[in-house]
Amino acid sequence: MSEPEAVADSKLVRDLIPDLVRANGEVPVTYQADSAEYRHRLRDKLLEEVDEFLTADPAGAIEELADVLEVVYALAADLGTDQSTLDRIRHTKAAERGAFADRVVWQGVR
Repeated sequence: MSEPEAVADSKLVRDLIPDLVRANGEVPVTYQADSAEYRHRLRDKLLEEVDEFLTADPAGAIEELADVLEVVYALAADLGTDQSTLDRIRHTKAAERGAFADRVVWQGVR
């Protein structure tokens, strides 16, 4: 399907959303983004999901973090890295520089 004119509220959605819309008796209007658009829309989606996390109440925060993680994994895949490689890099950085568990706040040097 060719790309339609840009629609102001168009956005990247999870793969099964069109099926869920069809199951609800509606007709979704979609197209498949090319590589460049996909990369751009993933970055937009990351900002959207982070914003949703930041504004979520404590009960919804974990679900929003799961959405952030899903987008991070998609971004990693788009960059040619799988989840295990991404996690290995994260573990290496944590071993070399630490994580954020100790709540250290930097104030500069003297």
